[in-house]
Amino acid sequence: MPICIRVWRQPHESMDPACQQGTVQAGGGSVMVWGVCNWRDMGPLIRLDTTLTGDRYVSILSGHLHPFMSIVYSDGLGEFQQDNATPHTSRIATEWLQEHSSDFRHFRWPPKSSDMNIIEHIWDALQRAVQKRSHHPLTPTDLWTALQDSWCQLPPALLQTSVDCMPRRVAAFMVSITSSTASDISRFHATSCCGTSACSRGPYTILGRCTSFFGSSV
Repeated sequence: MPICIRVWRQPHESMDPACQQGTVQAGGGSVMVWGVCNWRDMGPLIRLDTTLTGDRYVSILSGHLHPFMSIVYSDGLGEFQQDNATPHTSRIATEWLQEHSSDFRHFRWPPKSSDMNIIEHIWDALQRAVQKRSHHPLTPTDLWTALQDSWCQLPPALLQTSVDCMPRRVAAFMVSITSSTASDISRFHATSCCGTSACSRGPYTILGRCTSFFGSSV
């Protein structure tokens, strides 16, 4: 997600320093992160320094997701939701989730379904929070620090609002596809069930996702 800054100016003010933002040559770098959240809690935000593979994803599940689930859902009633990215559906990751099914449930993402994961709203809020900082990150290290600080400061109401609006979003989505074929409607219905599950508060659904953030660039 690129870090952009919008400026209102007159046509003749394009070279005014007050209407410009300093950058670094060849861009400010990027940071890929994995995060997890639910209706009431912000989980860990993890920096990924290399391409995510099945093996590396399992290390995230075992080293970060599992401890978080064990603390938040000691009764084993938590649900974990993820999309069908290749590392998520790799054999090693699938086997790991099956082996830990007694610790928490893995809510399967319907194939070819629309992306209605609430964590997309969290990523957007995180990006805007970084943009509003007085000092904009120009290096990957600065960007990672800004992401960590902003992640910890996201208000709980953001999580709750994002989850609570899901029934309305799912209903609107179902209305928008009324002209689809019967097979499409059947597939979208599976998606709506997935979205509805994300609204559950007991057990709470955990939503995990990877994304990339980019620093200021030319």
